[in-house]
Amino acid sequence: MKNIAVFLDRDGTINEENNFISNPDEVVLIPKSAEAIRELNQRAIKVFVISNQSGIARGYFSENDLQKVNQRLLHLLKKEDAFVDKIYYCPHVDEDNCDCRKPKPGMLKQAEQEFNIDLKNSYVIGDRFVDVDAGKNISAKTILVKTGYGEQSFKWGKENNQHADFTAQNLFEGIQWILKQIKMQN
Repeated sequence: MKNIAVFLDRDGTINEENNFISNPDEVVLIPKSAEAIRELNQRAIKVFVISNQSGIARGYFSENDLQKVNQRLLHLLKKEDAFVDKIYYCPHVDEDNCDCRKPKPGMLKQAEQEFNIDLKNSYVIGDRFVDVDAGKNISAKTILVKTGYGEQSFKWGKENNQHADFTAQNLFEGIQWILKQIKMQN
């Protein structure tokens, strides 16, 4: 039996958006994001971070810097009894035409293979339409959060008749919607 999963964008979804975070001290959790992830953990739902990190290709920071930032995120989550199963990231820019940069599904497909994930019954949450589009590209349900760049994305999506399956004020509200969906399916 395949696992369902929740795929989360990092910056602007779990932690505050700070434009190319390169220092672990810049990682600040959005209120209730750890609590939301903990609720998924308690239900044995796989949680993954999928993050475009073009700052590496642009020379703004190194992969080592990124690892330190990710370790800080994991530490902050652990302090609140929450965890993610794995962090995936794309170090490329659009011009690299890789398969891993959202909205392409490379990171999601990698998790599918490594963790036996049922992508069609999974969820993708983020603050930009590249996150929503990544989810739609694998036929997952999508949530746009209004934290980070989400409020701007929401206005843009509305004007361009583009939308997620659900729009949430924050990650916590998005996870509550997912838990209701799962409960209705059982």
